[in-house]
Amino acid sequence: MHEDVPLTHIEIDHGDGPLKIAIRHRQAKGDAPTLVWFSGYGSDMLGTKAEALDAYAAGHDLPMLRFDYTGHGESEGAFKDGTISRWLADSLAAIHRAAPKRIIIIGSSMGGWLALRAVQELRGRDDAPAIEGLLLLAPAPDFTSELIEPDLTDAQCKALSENGFFEEHSEYGPEPTIYTAALLDDGHRNRVLNGIIETGCPVHIIQGKKDEDVPYKHALRLMSHLPADDVVLTLVQDGDHRLSRPADIERMLAALANLVEGSTVARSG
Repeated sequence: MHEDVPLTHIEIDHGDGPLKIAIRHRQAKGDAPTLVWFSGYGSDMLGTKAEALDAYAAGHDLPMLRFDYTGHGESEGAFKDGTISRWLADSLAAIHRAAPKRIIIIGSSMGGWLALRAVQELRGRDDAPAIEGLLLLAPAPDFTSELIEPDLTDAQCKALSENGFFEEHSEYGPEPTIYTAALLDDGHRNRVLNGIIETGCPVHIIQGKKDEDVPYKHALRLMSHLPADDVVLTLVQDGDHRLSRPADIERMLAALANLVEGSTVARSG
């Protein structure tokens, strides 16, 4: 469904030269909140869930913003150079360029972490859009320190020390998944599970109980850091990390519809 949304680019410089970030920004006629998609680690804006969201936006005349972090998809840069701070900067730059007045962020896996960090950053900016909802799909906040580092093997620690990275077999493609020392180190500077997370908006979390990448107890822990918010957790009994089956997509779109309706009611009230 992205054929009618032109591919555009913005430039960002992380200190080692300008890089182009790929963006697809679907416009709409009304004043509905803009849906903003945050992809997972190594994923891009043309995945199954992102395309389903864009089709939903097209069918309901909703604006939608998608982009690829540097080193991902159609954006420039090397994946190995990426960190949470860099990808957060990419995300904020894309939102700033699109300049929506109101947004609902949908974050998948690592995108859930980046979404929470983006909320923290945007809440402190005078020119930031109003954040009217968060939809987090198998969110992986602090995954570097909480899910990767505790299980590092001696061989992986040695590779990090000697080479600056280690590789793991990926269940999602032929290429191995790379984790760098810079990513793990930077993860500590972006932790969110170390205090109260104030989003100021409704939050809906969808989590598979058979997720082998992000255990469902991680979602329960995230909820404990969101005590002040209107938080809904949907546990999918047979759901895995992808949450991309037709029933999963339907569940995602239903949750999104509730957030969009809620934002409309809140504005009219």
